[in-house]
Amino acid sequence: MADPYIVLNELAQELRPMSQGIEWFESLSTEERSDALLLLSQFCIQARATTEDGVEGIRRSGLRATHTPAVLIVRGRIDQQLGKIVGLTPHDERLKSFRLLIAVLALADGRRRERYCSDGCSHAWHHLSVDTLAETPA
Repeated sequence: MADPYIVLNELAQELRPMSQGIEWFESLSTEERSDALLLLSQFCIQARATTEDGVEGIRRSGLRATHTPAVLIVRGRIDQQLGKIVGLTPHDERLKSFRLLIAVLALADGRRRERYCSDGCSHAWHHLSVDTLAETPA
């Protein structure tokens, strides 16, 4: 299995197309999907995602505002809502959650990169490139 830390960050940085991300996510076992969603949630918190990121993430992910993960992400403190989203169990809700959390991470981490890392940083995930795709099996 490809390293989820790398795959998730490549997806958030648009170094890997979402279609590949969905294919990767669907190839995971139920436990691995849970782990991937938990990692995404932690990445979003680390990147200081906001409720506004949730609103824009809904738009970017292509979800309808009435889908369960979309309803949850805008309904209170985002750190608490991310935990609820990670806990959704039906397969289709997990796939929606995956798409939404990738979009939220892209927004929050993009903002963090602009504000704090524009002059360089030591975050390994900010130094991924298209070249890493050749090194990372899907």
